[in-house]
Amino acid sequence: MSPYDQDQLYIQAQAEHGESMRRLVRGYESDADQQRDLLQEMHIELWRSLKRFDHRCSLRTWVYRVANNVGADHLTKRRKAAERFVELEALSADPTAQAGEAQERRREELAELQALIHRLAPLDRQIILLYLEGATAEEIADITGLTPGNTATKIHRIKKLLNRNFAGAANERQ
Repeated sequence: MSPYDQDQLYIQAQAEHGESMRRLVRGYESDADQQRDLLQEMHIELWRSLKRFDHRCSLRTWVYRVANNVGADHLTKRRKAAERFVELEALSADPTAQAGEAQERRREELAELQALIHRLAPLDRQIILLYLEGATAEEIADITGLTPGNTATKIHRIKKLLNRNFAGAANERQ
């Protein structure tokens, strides 16, 4: 692949999947500065990897595979350094904006859900983040190396676990 083709493919990948990569980064990292660094690492590795892209899978699958591998590596490094995962801080598009009571409650619920996701084991977190991005069980299996059946089972179990824990947290809020 020529450098021009690689650059064009990267531009296409970034335009089509850049926002998904930003959301994935927020699932892997809670610190805003670390999120920027991780996103940059994902983009660098994506650009490098496109030399090897042979169209045996979709560009979307390739982007998710690269982004999740970089995210998983990041988690492993953080885990070794801290010996435990750091929970996500509350995320808000504009923390200085005056929010209504309903918006504030939704922000808190999203933060709780993010915290629950952040406590999952790396593979489970990877699976649910891809699922939340709209990837199918087959696509997730292709990205993670699991079988589609195993992936579907894991998705079901993770959703059940998150629902149970999120419902328990909601009852505590009341």
